[in-house]
Formats: sequence, C-alpha cells, structure tokens
Amino acid sequence: MMISEAARVSGVSARVLRHYEDEGLITPDRCHNGYRLYGRDILDRVRVIRFLIESGLPMRLIKEVMPYLTPSTGTNGVCAEFLAEVENYRDRLAERIAGLSAQQAALDGFLGAAQADR
Repeated sequence: MMISEAARVSGVSARVLRHYEDEGLITPDRCHNGYRLYGRDILDRVRVIRFLIESGLPMRLIKEVMPYLTPSTGTNGVCAEFLAEVENYRDRLAERIAGLSAQQAALDGFLGAAQADR
C-alpha cells in the first residue's frame, strides 16, 4: 500500500512513517517511480515502534532493540544487556514518579493548610 493508506491503517501520519524510515527503523519497498510501498510486515513493525514509544522508551533504545524483534523471535531475540538497560530506565522513571508524587503531596498539604486558615 502507498504511504497515505499505510498512515491511515497504522494510525500514524505519513510524516511519522518517513521519520521512522529516516531513523532506520523501517525500510519500505520502492516502486519504479520512487513511491514507498508498505507491506503488512512494515505496518506490524510500526505498531511495535509505537508501543515502545508509548511505553516511554527513548528512541536510542528502540533503535537498539528493533533489529532483534522479529515475528519469529518475539522478545526472545533481545539480549540480556538490553533488558538490563530497559530495567534501569524503568527504575529511573519510577524514581522520578516517586519524586513527583512527593511534590504533589507537599502541594496538597500546603493547599489544605491554606484553605483551613480561611
């Protein structure tokens, strides 16, 4: 399918598809006139990329793992070092969330005290 239909089916814009191609994450086929052609395998890959991005992984990690994720290997093709890096990223994210939760609790306490004084 052409890029406009691939964008509609995948739920990302044509610009995003081009960006994924520029980043080396997908490689659509080309027609003799240079138009991009997207097969089901590319659209499946786009869905995986979107999932990883929505999970909060940085593009750097996504680029590292994509060559190892295939329909036949699933996540079994991912090396232990990569998984450790993802766990490290998740742990740092949890620390940031805990810090933000503490800040939110402090603000709630301040607002509660301020409203009680009124």
